[in-house]
Amino acid sequence: MLDPDAQTLLDMVREANRPAFDTVSPAEARALYRAGRKVLSPEPPPVAEVRDLTMPGPGGPLALRLFRGKAGDRSPAMVFFHGGGWVVGDIDTHDPMCRHLAWASGGAVVSVDYRLAPEHKFPAAVEDCLAATEWVAANAAALGIDGTRLAVGGDSAGGNLAAAVALLARDRGAPRLCRQVLIYPAVEAAMTHQSYARCGDGYLLTAATMRWFYDHYLRGPADVADWRASPLRVADVAGVAPAYILTAGYDPLSDEGGAYAARLDDAGVPVRLRRYDGQIHGFCQNGKVIHAAFGSLGEIADVLKEAWGTT
Repeated sequence: MLDPDAQTLLDMVREANRPAFDTVSPAEARALYRAGRKVLSPEPPPVAEVRDLTMPGPGGPLALRLFRGKAGDRSPAMVFFHGGGWVVGDIDTHDPMCRHLAWASGGAVVSVDYRLAPEHKFPAAVEDCLAATEWVAANAAALGIDGTRLAVGGDSAGGNLAAAVALLARDRGAPRLCRQVLIYPAVEAAMTHQSYARCGDGYLLTAATMRWFYDHYLRGPADVADWRASPLRVADVAGVAPAYILTAGYDPLSDEGGAYAARLDDAGVPVRLRRYDGQIHGFCQNGKVIHAAFGSLGEIADVLKEAWGTT
């Protein structure tokens, strides 16, 4: 059954009469998303350090934000890519989530403000996220990070980007990643899985909104077949970093996340699939209303500590 807290959130959105993203412009959608974060994101716990950084990116200067959970040098780290359909969201909208993960894991989280569509079409976001991961690894000592204990992760579109970066890092032989954390990831741009039929309307993220996201993000139909946009289509997943994949039962993306976990498992990649049956897409960010968010972030932190050897 749908979690009562998730139903409360859906009722709040309905009562607020918030327009769907697919009925407004990208600029209006970004403003709506930021406003929603102020209402739904819980107050974050304290962390030892927050530092804004800038690196040279493929398309110009790229902003990062480093969160350190505990004081000290050589922190293990996760490079984090925010969700928002490659169109909305930024390091500010996901600031509370990253603070919580840094605090709960005791490690560092480096959030990446990658370029957004439609101003910057695919594969700009992939290129930025890969460049940021490589930069963090190359500058680990200066950042107070242990480059031998580096993970990538992200939610929704960020999960898509984390999966793509993990595959690209495998192909390049560096940086070596100890874990990929994919939180209700989008991994198949064709939108053909059955969860779109089951949950494509009425549960916050809709099939129409996903189509709107892809229409803004991709350059054209040919990009659907590019595995950097649809990681589920990559020829071979063997040898990629071990994975933790979280899915939500009332989410149009749930089946493709499960299919990607099965694909990894079949190839001998260590993977843990965690399905929150009663939840909706995006619940991990909405702890002010959905209390299960705190447990899910705590579990992700435990996964990171296990990967880092800090349990």
